[in-house]
Formats: sequence, C-alpha cells, structure tokens
Amino acid sequence: MQYLQNIKSPKDIKQMKVPELKQLAQEIRQELIQVVSQNGGHLAPNLGVVELTLALHMVFDTPDDKIVWDVGHQAYVHKLLTGRYEQFHTVRTHGGLSGFPKRSESEHDAFGAGHSSTSISAAVGLAKARDLRGEKSNVIAVIGDGALTGGMPYEAMLNAGNNKSNLIVILNDNEMSIDPNVGGMAEYLSRARSNPSYNKSKEEVEDLLKKIPAIGDKMLKAADKLKDSLKYMLVPGVLFEELGFSYYGPVNGHDLSALMTVLENVKNMNSPVLVHVVTRKGNGYGPAEKNPDLFHGVGAFDIATGQVKNKSAVPTYTSVFGKTLTALGKEDDRIVGITAAMGKGTGINLFQEQFPQRTIDVGIAEEHAVTMAAAMALDGYKPVVAIYSTFLQRAYDQVLHDVALQNAPVVFCLDRAGIVGDDGPTHHGLFDFSYLRHIPGMVCMAPKDENELRHMLNSALKYNRPVSLRYPRGAGLGVSIEEPVQELPLGKAEVLKQGSRVTLLAIGSMVEVAKQAAEKIEAELGFAPTVINARFVKPLDEETILAHAENSELLVTMEEHMLEGGFGSAVLELLNQNSMDSRRVVRIGIGDEFVPHGKTELLKQLAGLDADSVVAKVKEKLK
Repeated sequence: MQYLQNIKSPKDIKQMKVPELKQLAQEIRQELIQVVSQNGGHLAPNLGVVELTLALHMVFDTPDDKIVWDVGHQAYVHKLLTGRYEQFHTVRTHGGLSGFPKRSESEHDAFGAGHSSTSISAAVGLAKARDLRGEKSNVIAVIGDGALTGGMPYEAMLNAGNNKSNLIVILNDNEMSIDPNVGGMAEYLSRARSNPSYNKSKEEVEDLLKKIPAIGDKMLKAADKLKDSLKYMLVPGVLFEELGFSYYGPVNGHDLSALMTVLENVKNMNSPVLVHVVTRKGNGYGPAEKNPDLFHGVGAFDIATGQVKNKSAVPTYTSVFGKTLTALGKEDDRIVGITAAMGKGTGINLFQEQFPQRTIDVGIAEEHAVTMAAAMALDGYKPVVAIYSTFLQRAYDQVLHDVALQNAPVVFCLDRAGIVGDDGPTHHGLFDFSYLRHIPGMVCMAPKDENELRHMLNSALKYNRPVSLRYPRGAGLGVSIEEPVQELPLGKAEVLKQGSRVTLLAIGSMVEVAKQAAEKIEAELGFAPTVINARFVKPLDEETILAHAENSELLVTMEEHMLEGGFGSAVLELLNQNSMDSRRVVRIGIGDEFVPHGKTELLKQLAGLDADSVVAKVKEKLK
C-alpha cells in the first residue's frame, strides 16, 4: 500500500502505526530524491529531518499549533505532509511551490524563512501573541545547530527564558550548516553527543546530593557550589538550562518512537523546553550522506550516480574570485579571507587551502565578521569579507558604524548579486547598491565579466578605503583572462563603443545585455548607440556621464538591481545636481516589488532585463 499520495493534511497520519510511518518515511525520501534530482534544491537537509517532521505532525496539531522552521532548508517534508504533495513536483519552479516556508502558500506555514537564526525569535513572538489571547496552543521552533553560530538565537532564548511561558525549541543537530560548523557551540554540542550522561537532569543531580552521607536537606543550600560543579560535569545541556530552558536529549532523530515519546512528554510543560535531536544530513541517500555539503543545495543530478547535470565548462565568478584572491595572497601576506559559514559558496575555501592561518570562518555571524574585519583593517591587515549580497543585509549597522565611520579599508565581495533564480526573494541580491551607496566613503563597483572581476579585486585592495564589489551567481561569460591584473582608476567608466543618439549606460551583468541591445538597435533602427561600462556606482564617473547625457537623445541606465535607490537613481541625482534635463533618462531595473523564484533567465525576461526588452523601451521612448 502507498501512503504518501493519500496525505492531504497532517490529520491523515494521526492514526498510523510506527511500521506504517516508517514506510511513509521511505516514500517521502523517494519523492524528495526524485523531485530534487529534476528541479534542484535542498536535498540533504530534508533527508535528515524526515522522521523528525513526521513526529512533530503526529504529536502536534497545525495550524493551531505552530511550527517555525529556521532558514527553511528543511521544510520540504513539512510541505508534503500539509496538503502539497500534488504540487510538490513544482517546487522551486516559476509559479510553483517555494523552496522555503511561505505564509501565502499554506496555513501550516506559521512564519516565512530563508535566512538563518530567526526561528526562536519568531516563536517567542507567536507564543507571546498566544498568551495575550489567553490560548493554550503549542509553538515549536526547529533550529539547526549551524544556526546557533549566530547571535540572534541567544537573544531570543534569553528573552524566552525570562518569559517562562510554553515554548519548545527543537535543536536539529547534524554537525553542519552548509559547511561544517565552527566555534565553541559546535564543540559544546560535540561533547554533548559523546557524553553518556546525557539524560541526567538538574533534578537528578539534586537527588544524588541528597543521598550523599552527611549532606541531607539541611545541607543542600550549603552545597550549592558543589551542586553546580557536579551539574556542569554531569549535565551536558546545562548551558541551555542556564538560559532558562529545560534540556532533554540527545534523542536519535531517526527513531520515530523515541521522538514521539519525548515530544509527548514536553508537549504540556508550561515553560521553555529545548529538545536536542541528533540527525544525519542526507540520511537515506548514499551520495548525500557522503557529500552532505554538495547536496545541501544541489542542482539537477543523476539519481544513480549522484553526478550533477549540465555543469558549465566556463569558470564561475565565485571560482575566479577565489583563485584571484589566492594569487594576490601570495604577493601580500596582509590579505585575510573572512567568511560567514560559506567557504565553498563564496570561493574562500580556495584561499583557505593555501593560507589556512589567514582564513577565518566565523559561522553564521555576519555582524561579527564585519566588525572583526574593521578592527583587523585598522590594525594594518587587508580583510576581504566574502559574503552573499542578501546576507550582508544582516550586518548593515556594522558596515556603516564600524567600517565606514572609521574609514576601515575592508573589501566586501558580494557573491550572488542580482537575480539568483530558484531560491527566490529571500536570496536575490537586489538591494546592495541602495543600502551601500549612501554610506559616506563607500566605493560600490561591479564588473562586466569575470576578467574585470580580477582587476576590480586587485584594485579594491589598493584603494585603502571601504569597498563593495558585487558579481552574479554562476558561470562567467567565457572571456579570456588577462595577465597581469591591473589597477583600475577609481571612479572611471569604460566607453566600450562610441555611437550616436542613444547612450546605454550599464553596470555589472547588464553590460553584456547592453552590448546585445546595441547590436539589435543598429540592425533595426539604423544607428549604433554608445555603450558604456559604468564600473562604479559610487563614485560615479561624472564627467563621462554628463558629457553623454548632454549629447544623447536618450540616456538608458541598466542595472540588475532595484530601481529605488540604485544605479539609475544615482545618475538622476547627478543630472539634477547639474541642472540637466532628466526626462530623456530611461531606467532599466527591478520595479518596486519582490522578485519570485524561477529560472534566472525567465525572471530577467519578466523583469525587462533582457536585450529585447531594452530595445523595445528605447523604441517606445524615441517615438
């Protein structure tokens, strides 16, 4: 008998026995592997939480009870159990299911996610709202051990421990986020997993003290120091207890019976509880078990071999960055690479292989990474903080207050800038120009191709001031690589083609689109427009831009970024400051809305960022 296809809501599993649930778990794993092999997605995290998700929905009753998933990488199983099986084949495709929890998608998705370390804070908010209404439902936060390398969970736990209301935190401990976990918490949990005295609680230690000869009830207060010492030796979860949580675990995260027993036991406790669950990332699929980092977020792959399909022979921007940073690091021992748990994702791992002592992985702690980089820069080093554009948003205050205000020469290399495709609105890097260019002293630039990326990285390290350098996800354009690397003049644009009537002023990935559009305009309208690679959003090449604005019928700004506050806005401000007519300016970029998930090229076309759309706008404006 097949079970999964008949699951329309969590109620449909309530009467199932453990053997039936085990078969359902196997069907879920098969469905996950099949769909992700076609669509790509977060396979290993979801394979690791199949039994945990089943146990949660067996014991609790969503949507009355609320489950908050941290990051959301592991919510596919939850989607399958909450009425989305028939749509699941559409996950991460345009118009289909999101790869993350999404409130507009299902009443069972209590809180949206996509960035790390937010679940406990959200759960505290939901629990407080419940208490204010006088209700008695449960709120459960599921957080991975990797997310505990960030600071936000501890802020939330301190608040929750002080509130002392009903809240359950499930710590999904699989020893990884994307890269292996680092830092004190990872070591602490490792000791907890290996300690045979896990299940001893604080009360058990107190009972033990009472039985010690000559130390009875009257002596218990006098033995507080001894009690605390014994507690720290015998109770691995004491850190969480000190934060106000009762600690239970660790529990085998693939043992359904054990999971359901523990969850039933903590279900009605009117105080904060942390359940430590140990799982295996990629569990049930050999290639994912062997390479959990590769299968954390994977493209389409062959199920039999685990080989990823359609890998481009052209090097990615990420790899070009990593190799260039490594080469520059050989010439200058002051260069330091910093990452926030994304060594492979950002290419810092290539630098780390050569210079392990000069590579720092802070875990999922972007704020700390930026402030630490500022201090190192002020003390004579050249820190390069490699981070996704969408994740630098988490450290805005540190960029402004700790880096820019002190003019600390930190280089921010922003990978995944622009539209990133199937991961959707939580991961598109569409805001960095806006939130960085207004900061005094900040340099903002973007290369037209992977070769220029190398020159820009070299230049950024020589400007001796805060610099942001953004570049897109995926393969470069396949251009030839020039040696040696050059230093680009600060704030100087590059005129690629001098033409007439129309000036296409593009930044970053849109330069190639501008070149394509220029060819189409020449073929269709009979004149060749000027094409300029702006290179810099800040400082702008004012002389070049003003000269072409004055001598062109149309000035078209092009950016893979939000229009509000972006490159086009900077150009309009420049024209206004110089009392020039801005009515001849056409801005190409993303409108005032969040971009959904889907294939990158499709999303660009829908947003009007392709060459045909640019040509159509030029034709319309020239009329």
